[in-house]
Amino acid sequence: MSISGRGAVVTGGGRGIGAAVARQLTECGVRVVVAARSSAEIEAVATALRSGGSEAWAVRCDVADPDSITALFEQARAHLGDVDILVNNAGIATAAPVVKLELAEWTRLWTVNATGTFLAMQATLPGMIERGWGRIVNVASIAALRGARYISGYAASKHAVMGLTRSAAAEVASAGVTVNAVCPGYVDTPMTDATVSNIVERTGMTEQQALDAILVTSPQRRLITPNEVASSVTFLCEEAARPINGQTIVLDGGAISSH
Repeated sequence: MSISGRGAVVTGGGRGIGAAVARQLTECGVRVVVAARSSAEIEAVATALRSGGSEAWAVRCDVADPDSITALFEQARAHLGDVDILVNNAGIATAAPVVKLELAEWTRLWTVNATGTFLAMQATLPGMIERGWGRIVNVASIAALRGARYISGYAASKHAVMGLTRSAAAEVASAGVTVNAVCPGYVDTPMTDATVSNIVERTGMTEQQALDAILVTSPQRRLITPNEVASSVTFLCEEAARPINGQTIVLDGGAISSH
């Protein structure tokens, strides 16, 4: 059986991993609503997908705002009918030592990364359960599986995403719905560019030195590509992935297993 004709919402879909996921899903015949805070970015993605013959719409959404999430899914259902697939990709990352991490920044990380994911799942799961079919894929991070210096807020919020994924998966296991996660290492995206810039600013390293410092964490000594992450996300949405539920695909070039 094919997922062609299914309806999907991809948050954080204006660039990077989200844009790659939207593209690969439409290549499978899925109709996609691309959501993010930047109207210009999501309009560009949706326009490119439509120019290739796919059905795609752009809906602006700030996942930190519950009203914005409600509006997103109202519009998504107007475009798609049913939301069969949800990819929670929207997220932010910042760095600071635990003792210097301000409460406002901690709260922002949790609101976007964890609460936004939770609210989007709440908005879609009832319909999926009622129809007896659904796929939710949460884009977490290897920071959801282990800690690291200076990312306590980010890592904690992504650990929360993993707990949410596993608990929700257990609840819907008999309903024809699956909830899984992917945990990439450093991906070649604007978020990683920002990390490199932050290292340069704080240490005086060159950009190449800063990138090399990041790549030390990967046995493959390279950044993961958005398309590689999108391929795993798309697979988890397919019919063939039905037995996979409450699981995590780690995309880190072997970083975790080598420690």
